[in-house]
Amino acid sequence: MKLHFTKMQGAGNDFVVLDGTREVVALTADQARRLGDRRFGVGADQILVVERTATPGVDFRYRIFNNSGDEVEQCGNGARCFVRYVHERGLTDKTTVKVETVNSLLELRLQPDGRVTVDMGPPVFEPARVPFDPEGLVPRRVGGFELWPLEVGDVAVLSMGNPHAVQRVDDIDIAHVESIGPRVEQHSRFPNKVNAGFMQVVSRSSIRLRVYERGAGETLACGTGACAAVVAGVRLGWLDAQVDVQARGGTLTIDWPGHGSVRMTGPAETVFEGDIEL
Repeated sequence: MKLHFTKMQGAGNDFVVLDGTREVVALTADQARRLGDRRFGVGADQILVVERTATPGVDFRYRIFNNSGDEVEQCGNGARCFVRYVHERGLTDKTTVKVETVNSLLELRLQPDGRVTVDMGPPVFEPARVPFDPEGLVPRRVGGFELWPLEVGDVAVLSMGNPHAVQRVDDIDIAHVESIGPRVEQHSRFPNKVNAGFMQVVSRSSIRLRVYERGAGETLACGTGACAAVVAGVRLGWLDAQVDVQARGGTLTIDWPGHGSVRMTGPAETVFEGDIEL
C-alpha cells in the first residue's frame, strides 16, 4: 500500500497526518508502528487519520494512533495540527472547525497569527471515568483537590479525554522522568495506563512541564498533558486561570477559570510531505 503523508509538528510534538476523506485509510498496528518509526519509517510521536463524518453539525472526525500502534482517545497538539492540515489541503475554508474523536467533540479555531486555539472540553475528575482505581488509598487534600499517594509520589488524577497523573517537582531538569514515568504509566491502578506529567511551578501564571506519554514515552510537548497540569494546579490553588506552559518543544497557553471547558492555544506547522510504501 502506497500512502501520501504530511509530517507536522506542534511545539515539537510531531505527527504523520493521512487524508482519509477521499478513500478509507485502514491502518494495521504494524503499519502505524512503521510510520512512526524514526529509522525505518517517517518518524512521529503519533499518526493522525483525517476522515469525513456523518454527524450533523460536525465537520470532520479523526483517529489517533501512538507510534506503538495503539489507538488512543485524544491529543491536544494533534488537534492543532489537524486544523492547519484541513486548511492547507483545501478541505475547508472555515476558521472554526468542529471535529469528533473516539470519545470527544472538539472546537478548533485558527487564529490570525497562525496559532490554533482548541476547546478541549471540560476535565473529568470522577475516578471511574478516568479510569483510576482509588480503593484503599487515602488522598491528601490540597486546596480543593486530592493528591493520591502512589509509590512514586503524590499525584493529581484527571482525564482530558485521556487519563493523566500529574505530580509537582522542584526542578524539571533533574526530575527522574525516564525512570518514574514508565512506572506511573503502567501502574496497576490505571487499567488503561496513564500519561505521567511532571510539573514545576515557576509562578502563578507559568509552569515548566515534561510528560511521559502513554504508549509513546517522553515527548517534546503534550497538549492534553499541559491542560491536565494547569487544571490540577488551579484546583490545588497553585495557579491562576491563564498559564503559559513551557514544554521542551515550545510554549502552550492554557485557559481554565475553574469550571467548564479548557482552552489551549499554541503553534502548529507543516514540516514536509512525501510518499511511503507500507
